[in-house]
Amino acid sequence: MSAAEPAPGLHGEPGEPAADTVSLIAVVGATGTGKSDLAIAIADRHRAHGRNAEIVNADAMQFYRGMDIGTAKVPLAERHGIPHHQLDVLDVTDEASVAAYQRDARAIIGRIVDDGGVAVLVGGSGLYVSSVLHDLEFPGTDPELRAALEREHAEDGPNALLARLRELDPAAAETIDVRNPRRLIRAVEIASRSDRVTPSLPSAPRAWRPARVLHLRRDRAQLVAALHDRAAGMFRDGLVDEVAALRTRGLEQGRTARAAIGYSQALDVLRGDATVADAVEATAVATRKYARRQVSWFKRYADAEDLDVTGADRQELSDVARRIVP
Repeated sequence: MSAAEPAPGLHGEPGEPAADTVSLIAVVGATGTGKSDLAIAIADRHRAHGRNAEIVNADAMQFYRGMDIGTAKVPLAERHGIPHHQLDVLDVTDEASVAAYQRDARAIIGRIVDDGGVAVLVGGSGLYVSSVLHDLEFPGTDPELRAALEREHAEDGPNALLARLRELDPAAAETIDVRNPRRLIRAVEIASRSDRVTPSLPSAPRAWRPARVLHLRRDRAQLVAALHDRAAGMFRDGLVDEVAALRTRGLEQGRTARAAIGYSQALDVLRGDATVADAVEATAVATRKYARRQVSWFKRYADAEDLDVTGADRQELSDVARRIVP
């Protein structure tokens, strides 16, 4: 893809009025598609035109302090001085809450927009992205039901709960990660309640506020190869050492953080249950499965603009940003 070519897959002509007037831009897609690089490039373009732009993270694992290598968190030196919000806001022993995230992220976005700026929401955690973009509500916890479901999971494993979720909320069951007991139990808890609001994306969700949504896609064969290289690179760059340090801060007691892809596999290495080679392969497989769930989630965003960024490097993503924000 060269700078002279039109942005691939972009619906509408580059520079259409929406690019200049919208105050909330969401950059979504599967892991490994270049979302963070494009988000920074878009923010840079707005700032070059004299309009403040700030980034709001919607990757649930990047909430955690110290979880940097395995989440591909953008280093501070590469953020171009752009404020990044909802990064490093939780300890690894904390439990992430989509309801709390929705409240906090919307407050940040509201402040940015009210001050005349542009908020760039970026991430691949589908429910967290949707909690901001769409008019979704999240019921509180039922302690008794939660405890019963936790006992059932401990005694019978995830399959019975997954079968129940398929009956109660097929859309949620389609995208749930059965390797994450907390998410599975929470989904069944919500789906079991008579006053529930389904946590999966409705077929025609109402928008919270006007937004421009950019859905990044890559050719599957290239993405699969890139995800394997990414998994190997994380372990080569010191993921096991990062996890060893986080272990002393309670990672294994953190119900959300310990289940993160890459981190659970690195813990297996530290416990002596797997070799690094085993962990790389297991991480690559888990990442591919996660990417498929992300694609399934975001393809239901009917108003999103699809951007085929197959083969695009950081410079080429900057060229795409110039067409999005002329």
